[in-house]
Amino acid sequence: MSDSIQPQILVEIAELARTLGHAHRVALLCHISEEERPVEKLAELAGLSLANASQHLQNLKRAGFVDTRRDGKRILYRLGSGPVMVLLGGLQQFAEFKRAELRQVVVDSFAQPSRLHGISREELLLRLADGGVTLLDVRPEHEYALGHLPGALNIPLEELQGRLGELPQGQQIVAYCRGPYCVLSRDAVTMLRTSGLTARCLESGYPDWLAAGLKVEKAG
Repeated sequence: MSDSIQPQILVEIAELARTLGHAHRVALLCHISEEERPVEKLAELAGLSLANASQHLQNLKRAGFVDTRRDGKRILYRLGSGPVMVLLGGLQQFAEFKRAELRQVVVDSFAQPSRLHGISREELLLRLADGGVTLLDVRPEHEYALGHLPGALNIPLEELQGRLGELPQGQQIVAYCRGPYCVLSRDAVTMLRTSGLTARCLESGYPDWLAAGLKVEKAG
């Protein structure tokens, strides 16, 4: 053990890791990262009973991963202070690294689209500065209204096939959604490429963009 690492810190790290050691809690965190939500909505999105969702949320709150605020009669859950999104992003990167070790990209249906057609946040910023890129937000309209990347068009995935004509011709399209656990942008890229358009998906998503302190816009 390094002399610079105190045993108590290791205990705290282990406790935090134990709190995140459940897929339902990670799913709840991802949904909360999109916007503040009441427990009823979180339970619905995560496919959990109200009691089960409440129990997981209390565990997350005790560890500081989430916080609450009162909005009239409702209690809304939001991310706690600190780099929660950075932590989730790091876990996702490591999970993808392990997946790549165990399976080749050509047979990994989840990793393949992002590896072949993905674009990093850093590369996107450079491409936006050069022009010639159309940002496409494929999240539902109400999520887009709460915040989106500057200049992004909003066409929810379920409407995309019927609204391809709204996309500008001759530009590369970069689709994005809620983040690394969301497959909306990957499905959008598949649809766009099948239709003969040049498209890539943002490897991260709106919550990661927001957590990085980059400029965002809101509708209205």
